[in-house]
Amino acid sequence: MCNFTVFLNDKDMTNKEQDKVTRSKEITENYFQFLDNHIEDVVLGKTDEFMEINQIASALFISHKHLTDTVQKETGSHPCYFYDLKIIDEAKKMLSETDKSVSEIAKILTYDPSNFSKFFKKFIGQTPGQFRKENKK
Repeated sequence: MCNFTVFLNDKDMTNKEQDKVTRSKEITENYFQFLDNHIEDVVLGKTDEFMEINQIASALFISHKHLTDTVQKETGSHPCYFYDLKIIDEAKKMLSETDKSVSEIAKILTYDPSNFSKFFKKFIGQTPGQFRKENKK
């Protein structure tokens, strides 16, 4: 009977660990979905500025630290990295699919145009203008 009890405790521990893994994936997926929706809202003008990570965590009903630790554990990168990448993806889409000026795109994405160009070049290795010339559809 003791062996059976130990087996149940081991199994319970495994279930708890599995729940923790499942919850971590859920938090990470919720974060990515929130980012997609939030960035779309900024682009469409439904909101005036990007939220800070602590504000996103609050909207997801978790602490800033828990969000950061969980996303980093699940992906290997800080949540800000993915936030920046999603903003860059939106900028690349606008540069290649629209005739909006770089300055207009920067303003839509709530950036000062000169800071936007530096931000873009840091991630892509090209200025927004160079990217547009090579990728215009």
